[in-house]
Amino acid sequence: MNPLTNPIHPKTACIKVVTLILVVLMPYLTSAQSTANSNQPVFNHAALCAKNLSKTAAFYSTVLQLQKIHHPFNDTLHVWFKIGDGLALHVIQGNCPQTVHDISIHLCFSVPDLNQFMKHLDELNVKYGDWNGKAKVVQTRPDGVHQIYLQDPDGFWIEVNDAK
Repeated sequence: MNPLTNPIHPKTACIKVVTLILVVLMPYLTSAQSTANSNQPVFNHAALCAKNLSKTAAFYSTVLQLQKIHHPFNDTLHVWFKIGDGLALHVIQGNCPQTVHDISIHLCFSVPDLNQFMKHLDELNVKYGDWNGKAKVVQTRPDGVHQIYLQDPDGFWIEVNDAK
């Protein structure tokens, strides 16, 4: 069949025209959307209060193996850690309120190999377990991600999982 001499069905012609219009207009539609959200806040850092900054900073650098990064204060009251591209954890020496932290309020980090990370915790004698507090038990979420929980020296909860 010759496409130049074959008549086009009206429905087919309509679909082709609508498709062409969408292809041409899509960049304008998506840029209008991103312009509308151009001032949307993005996550930058989390800050935690530490009663003993050196002890808490040692936990984050040794146990979680986070990299210390420069901070602008040039004092002994702040330690910053890199927790992702452009993301930081600020640990600040302070008169922290005495409180029991609920496990549902936690930081979460992912590791490529959770078993290897648990061996690291075992070597350091760091307590960890599942959501219910069962020691050295790995919990599996409904989506198949494996997770454990531990606490820093100030009682803040941390989840570590193997999410990709």
